[in-house]
Amino acid sequence: MSAKPRHATGVLAALTAITLTATACGGSSEPAGKDAKNITLTITANSIAGGKNSAGAEWIEKWVIPRFVEAQKAKGVTAKVTFLPSGVDDEQYKTKLSLDLRSKGGADVMAVDGIWVGEFVQAGYLKPLSEVAGDQADKWEGWSQIPDSVQGLGTFEDKRYGIPLGTDGRVLYYNKKLFAQAGLSADWQPKSWQEILDAGAKLKALPGVTPIQINAGTAMGEATSMQGALPLLVGTGGEIWADGKWAGGNQRVKDVLDFYTKVYGGGLGDPKLQQEAKGRDKSFAEFAAGRIGILAEGDYFWRSVISPKDGIAKMPDRDTTVGYAMIPAKQPGAGIRGQDFVSMSGGGVRVLNPNSKYPSQAFELLAFMHSAEGVKAELAGEARISARTDVNKEVLAGDPMLSFVAEKVLPLTAYRPPLAVYPQVSVALQEATAAVASGKSVDEAAGAYQKKVEGIVGGPGNVSS
Repeated sequence: MSAKPRHATGVLAALTAITLTATACGGSSEPAGKDAKNITLTITANSIAGGKNSAGAEWIEKWVIPRFVEAQKAKGVTAKVTFLPSGVDDEQYKTKLSLDLRSKGGADVMAVDGIWVGEFVQAGYLKPLSEVAGDQADKWEGWSQIPDSVQGLGTFEDKRYGIPLGTDGRVLYYNKKLFAQAGLSADWQPKSWQEILDAGAKLKALPGVTPIQINAGTAMGEATSMQGALPLLVGTGGEIWADGKWAGGNQRVKDVLDFYTKVYGGGLGDPKLQQEAKGRDKSFAEFAAGRIGILAEGDYFWRSVISPKDGIAKMPDRDTTVGYAMIPAKQPGAGIRGQDFVSMSGGGVRVLNPNSKYPSQAFELLAFMHSAEGVKAELAGEARISARTDVNKEVLAGDPMLSFVAEKVLPLTAYRPPLAVYPQVSVALQEATAAVASGKSVDEAAGAYQKKVEGIVGGPGNVSS
């Protein structure tokens, strides 16, 4: 019982700030039900206590709801908030949300994969936060703590539709012991693709060592796109979808495929590993065993794969042996937005149902869930990258690698297009990397990819070539 007033104070302060902002807005465009004294709200997520994403469900039920209700009561509002859990396959969950939104029903606050946002917008299921909840959505304090690049996870065509839950970043991992044996610096930060290849060439002299592992082919699935092809593509200044068109077999895509050719055709990578059903898991084990020099992966690799305590490929000497570097653009300044370094990120967002009976209060609930206090409670002491800079500085202070991603990588990251057809285009890109890894020419692979994408997205008019 003694903990209640301490939490309530922070919650009430956060909600008071939100309410004052909303009151200051005024005007005839105020959301419906804004001054209601009795409100009913619902939250949904693909999580369920005792099952899928159990910790997230318990946070909503035991932390978010009671504290939000308490804070509403303190300002004279009786709130009933219900959590609608789910514990199904992501596609089943997505289908349920689609059906709910199509029928003008569903929860007031919904957790969705960031990659669904554009698809839901185009279907007419979602509206911009400011359109649903009014000016308070744009004036929320949290936006100043979420880098613009990370806000992109819940943004479509320059409009905010949701608040990011958390995110990740891609980097290059390298083995410092192998680097020392090859005469390379333990403080490695390549500034171009050529410098990666040059390091690989030196590592090639070490017996039993695969110099570079960059995911290729369809066996690796989306990991090929997110860990390999897409970071390389944004390193050329291109994106898989931009200005309403999908990237075809253009020069930037050819540059990506050429890099793969130099890795796998030049004996710097293991092409057979890319074809194995469990190839990615095998690459993890080989890196942990000191048999891979450079590996491109997300921060998940550090947290969950080679964690000395509970990793799936434990690396007891991780903290002293493993180095990490930003992924360079093809050459300095060649990346998207003129960047020297690039990354790709994924993650979930929470959105507002445009059919909410109490949209203003639904945004208050959403904002509270994404307040610094709320995010820290959701993390529950675990070192994971949140969307908020202030929270990351606090919770990641003891983990230099995750701090590196939060501070250096996230501000320059990019996201997959949140469109329904993307997964098919991604597979086509994976097939192109497989083709060059197995010896086909760049032009041949790019030409086949171009035709495949044209067939997927409705003809050459929707493809940049």
